[in-house]
Amino acid sequence: MSFEKQSEQMASGKGFIAALDQSGGSTPKALGLYGVTADMYDGDEAMFDEIHAMRSRIVLATDFTSAKVIGAILFERTMRGEINGKPTAQLLWEDRGIVPFLKIDKGLEDKANGVQLMKPIPGLSETLADAKGFGIFGTKERSVIHEANAEGIKAVVAQQFELGKEVVAAGLVPIIEPEIDINSATKAEAEGILKAEIAAQLDALAEGQNVMLKLTIPNVDGLYDSLADHPRVVRVVALSGGYSTEVACDRLAKQPKMIASFSRALTEGLSKQQSDDEFNAALGGNIDKIFNASL
Repeated sequence: MSFEKQSEQMASGKGFIAALDQSGGSTPKALGLYGVTADMYDGDEAMFDEIHAMRSRIVLATDFTSAKVIGAILFERTMRGEINGKPTAQLLWEDRGIVPFLKIDKGLEDKANGVQLMKPIPGLSETLADAKGFGIFGTKERSVIHEANAEGIKAVVAQQFELGKEVVAAGLVPIIEPEIDINSATKAEAEGILKAEIAAQLDALAEGQNVMLKLTIPNVDGLYDSLADHPRVVRVVALSGGYSTEVACDRLAKQPKMIASFSRALTEGLSKQQSDDEFNAALGGNIDKIFNASL
């Protein structure tokens, strides 16, 4: 029953998806922005404990509920961990009303043909089975497009949809994320190629093979509206891609059929040193901005 409820919330709920899925490579940077520098912890375990404490603080914050946040993407360690003695995904859904997703990609290959494909994902079927057991609704998998190279973009989209079908077969909903670098000199051209490749892959899906799309905010407003209307697409969400919260929200507000799935823009201005009141006020302000831009 909860899968149907979660599907409905993802398809039509008002709000946005919080991306709480920084992995090993990006964790020190995320912690640094949070006021936790490398000299404040010793080794990877302590580093991951710090990021888990930060994520727990966000999840338990006053404004972090389904009134404005309809989904949250977790890193695997977060899924396997607990908040207040409860498995994270279970707490998100049961206590906050937020649909849980799991980031499953293991990073990017070196750049070739103007893109970075996903690295192989060892133990994928076991991870997907575990995710289902933890009450995860869907997954997220990211690759990156740096330039308008048709061959490269075709390969990225093909790989994304191949993986997406495995996720669907495991009973989960994939968030397909072929990010276009916001600093690409050929961003607009790449967006046109990407849209056509995604549309072709969507048309080839069977009924019931439903996906979500997570895309860079396009140069042409409303560019991805037709993808959002495709019967196989649950929702199209936007990544902040390095834009500041203000710029990302301003650009997103001009996209009629995209909602936010921001990470860095969500945590902008948060710090471990803040009192709970200060922390909740700063996070609440970010949540309001992103929510309003997603309407």
